[in-house]
Amino acid sequence: MNFVEELRWRGMLHDIMPGTEDLLSKGMVSGYIGFDPTADSLHVGSLAQIMNLIHFQRAGHRPFALIGGATGMVGDPSGKSAERNLLSEETLQHNLQGIKAQLEKFLDFDSGDNSAQMVNNYDWFKDLTFLDFIRDVGKHITVNYMMAKDSVKNRLNGETGMSFTEFTYQLVQGYDFYYLWKNHNCVLQIGGSDQWGNIVTGTELIRRKDAGEAYALTTQLIKKADGTKFGKTEGGNIWLDAAKTSPYKFYQFWLNTSDEDAKTYIRIFTLFDQQTIEGLEAEQDAAPHLRVLQKALAKDITIRVHGEAEYEKAVKSSEFLFGNVSIEFLTELNDAEVLALFEGVPNFTIQLGDLQRGINVVDLLAAHTAVFPSKGEAKKMIQGGGAAINKLKILSPDDVYQRDDLINDKYIVAQKGKKNYFLIIAE
Repeated sequence: MNFVEELRWRGMLHDIMPGTEDLLSKGMVSGYIGFDPTADSLHVGSLAQIMNLIHFQRAGHRPFALIGGATGMVGDPSGKSAERNLLSEETLQHNLQGIKAQLEKFLDFDSGDNSAQMVNNYDWFKDLTFLDFIRDVGKHITVNYMMAKDSVKNRLNGETGMSFTEFTYQLVQGYDFYYLWKNHNCVLQIGGSDQWGNIVTGTELIRRKDAGEAYALTTQLIKKADGTKFGKTEGGNIWLDAAKTSPYKFYQFWLNTSDEDAKTYIRIFTLFDQQTIEGLEAEQDAAPHLRVLQKALAKDITIRVHGEAEYEKAVKSSEFLFGNVSIEFLTELNDAEVLALFEGVPNFTIQLGDLQRGINVVDLLAAHTAVFPSKGEAKKMIQGGGAAINKLKILSPDDVYQRDDLINDKYIVAQKGKKNYFLIIAE
């Protein structure tokens, strides 16, 4: 497998320093990508760079994942319009542990010579004094060189300006590259296209400080066809951590991708080969309503991030609301999963004590809750056979519901018609 060719046909390659392809064709190369530890989980925006490391390792090369424990304390100005909040050392350490655990799902850390390795730049910066840094690093890169970077120009021309802390970021990232080049024979840095300036500062530092050679490769930033930001929904980021974004929501994010975006994402985020993807695209073109690409994309990524069992549960969750999965399925879910499934569905709270005494169904749906705006309307809908509790048609307006009718001793699922769901929570 040829790493650069793989990125090319997948539409991922953006820019590559001359000589990089020749270097990669001669044998195993060590290369790295940096990950930002501003949260204790990576999000789907990070998946593109994770995929780069996966392809790099599959091509026989050795991937390094650099966790920015030190650079996270500074903040990268690339693509930013304002300075970020700086993180405490305690918060950073917590975040690092979460990110490490996630990266271990994707990369092989026990595959012989090309085993992946994780490094934290805090390890080599923590004992480096300011005077040592400006003497050993700062003197090799001129202010003119640093000012020419787009990330610096854009901030200087903006309203907020740029702090000295952020201005030095490219030197700090450049020193990362130098350190890994010197100590781990890392001769290639990979990153998003907005990182080109910072990466090239590293190759320049290696050249000026030790007359060494190093290389750069950047990939496309992920964009949505409609121009909105990839990886965000109205509810915020889509995280890889199941506690932050449930596997059901994660699955739905990919399943709801537009046809145009699905053709891009299936190349970037899956390991399907070109022939398989072109076959799926042909199926999609022949019958777009079947959403073959979206289903294949959502399945592949959900399994690789959350596992087969969570994928199956996510599919069942989708079918629960839109298909014929029975109410017993909810007993397989914990509270967080139930609430994630019914996110966006109107919900009401009732007293557990009232249920223990028994509540008439009309009162339950029109007095204790507002499933129906009036008792008259509730009665009419029940008599017409258009209302259900826990996926069973309500037989009579005189029916009474009790604690035994709760799912997981907490929930009642009401339906008005086939598609209008309501979650009733007993407390």
